[in-house]
Amino acid sequence: MTRPDQRLADAFVSLAERLRDDYDIPALLTTLADCSVDVLGVGAASVILDERPGVTVSGASDPEVAQLETEASAWREGPGYDCRRTGAPVVEAVLDGPIPRQRWRRYVPRAHTLGYTRVAAVPLRMRESPVGALVLYREGSDPLDPAALVLGQSLADAAAITLLRERELNESRTLSAQLELALSSRVVIEQAKGIISTRMALTMDESFAVLRRYARNHQLLLSTLARDVVEGRVQP
Repeated sequence: MTRPDQRLADAFVSLAERLRDDYDIPALLTTLADCSVDVLGVGAASVILDERPGVTVSGASDPEVAQLETEASAWREGPGYDCRRTGAPVVEAVLDGPIPRQRWRRYVPRAHTLGYTRVAAVPLRMRESPVGALVLYREGSDPLDPAALVLGQSLADAAAITLLRERELNESRTLSAQLELALSSRVVIEQAKGIISTRMALTMDESFAVLRRYARNHQLLLSTLARDVVEGRVQP
């Protein structure tokens, strides 16, 4: 039998390695939900992430819980929505209580139909800004151990670090590709200027003016026109 501390260590390793090969955000969120169920002693877990404005991505340990969280996001109800909005944890709420019933009018009945009586949530944060939430669902009347909520926050933080690392890596790749393209375009433009300068007995500045005027008149990108000149498709 796997020891609890070994399961916890395995959970953190799984979160750290989840995006190593493929940038699959839903798979990472599902891994976070599954790990939470495995080590926190909850009945189910779901994760919802605001990937970019107007676009959310989710993962869950159970398809019905995933559907509930999607509906809750549309209703703007539930601990997950509140946690994402405020960036603060939602300490375990008893769904039979009057406050949750009044605050989450549609969410509470749906959670009850799935057999859950208690819910809690902790935020996913990137650079201290809330970008999502890990929602924990429980059955029965026993309260959630406060230490489990702290550990849930640690799992959420580990997942957020992995997401941030991959996001920064992708941004770096994009910037590198843009710089490479800009350098390549610059080289081709200089080559085209040289060809025009030689054939038309112009200075390099005059050659660039000819190139730019032709590109503007024919609604062409300067780099595209320059490549056509270098490759002989357009005669200066």
